[in-house]
Amino acid sequence: MYKVDLPVDQSIEKAVERRRSAETARKARIFNTRLRVMGVDHDALNQQLLEKKHLQNMEMQRDKAFDKLRKYHDDMLLQQDIDEREKQAALHTDLTQYWTTHQRAEDSRDADLKCGLKGAFSITIPEGELGPASMQVFQGEGVGEEQKRREQMKRTERDLQVQKEDSERRRMRDKHRELLVSKELMHQDLRGVQQCALEEECKKTARIALDNYNQALAAERAEKLSEQRRREERENLAEMLHTLTSDMMTERAEAAEREVGGGRPPRVLVDKWKGMQPEQLSAIHKEREEQRLQRQRHRAAERVQDAAWDLQLLKLSREAEEEERRAAELRREKRIQTDHYNMQLAREQQAHQEYLNKKLYTNKPTKDYFNQFNTSSR
Repeated sequence: MYKVDLPVDQSIEKAVERRRSAETARKARIFNTRLRVMGVDHDALNQQLLEKKHLQNMEMQRDKAFDKLRKYHDDMLLQQDIDEREKQAALHTDLTQYWTTHQRAEDSRDADLKCGLKGAFSITIPEGELGPASMQVFQGEGVGEEQKRREQMKRTERDLQVQKEDSERRRMRDKHRELLVSKELMHQDLRGVQQCALEEECKKTARIALDNYNQALAAERAEKLSEQRRREERENLAEMLHTLTSDMMTERAEAAEREVGGGRPPRVLVDKWKGMQPEQLSAIHKEREEQRLQRQRHRAAERVQDAAWDLQLLKLSREAEEEERRAAELRREKRIQTDHYNMQLAREQQAHQEYLNKKLYTNKPTKDYFNQFNTSSR
């Protein structure tokens, strides 16, 4: 198998590292006593301002993208209308050309009747040889034909004029509709621009109001912190004065005792006790010296007892070593006896084997003895 070095996806590691960095920055900001107690967190406010500016830039870019997209759609619609009109004009031109080329009045079946016999088929056979079935023009058939043709041409001209007027009215109506649509689109774009301007103005007003609110909050917080600092200073001064004039600093021994009555000794107040008297200290020192001497005597007795135990253990260890030495000597003697016995058995086995090979089994069979068997099928 081939070893393939696949690219490592570091997006997860980067995201984890980014979250860790953000958490570390947040903890540093929260646990910073100077910023939390003495002043405003300017870093957090600046970060909020940067985030708001970033959001505003994103909204502006999105609005610009929407404006470009709307303009692109308007251009596409206008171009589509122009292409549609050009396509209709080209189709009308092609249709007129087709009528002029392939549907002429001279090429119709009754062209000889409508066009004054210009396209009638000429017959070269004499009329005396033709029968009744070969007659083409009858008497009285062409009476008023020219008047009819002129009336038909006038009627055709009127129809064409009516069609032309209808086409012109339809074209004007379409043009008027397109003009209205373009005006409506312009009004919509103008309203969109005005709405965007109003939204931007509202956003700007909201930003200004928010900045003013943040500044007011910062000023109020600074005032509160200043007032809290002044109150803490007054309390600290009062506490220092009380501490300097209290019984704890004056070190009055009477302040640490309280009479309880009933013949009982006075009660000692722990929070006001400043130490023991010299008599109490001497009694404690005497008691501690007696405890030290008693502990020395106890340690001397323990040392004597430990020495006796060590002597007893030494004696027991020597006896155990002597017993182990005797057991080792017995094992050595037993191993020597076992070796002598094994050597005697080996000599006896060797002598018996020599007796078998040299005296008992002297007549060994040859190859001919074995070849005499299985020489036939019976």
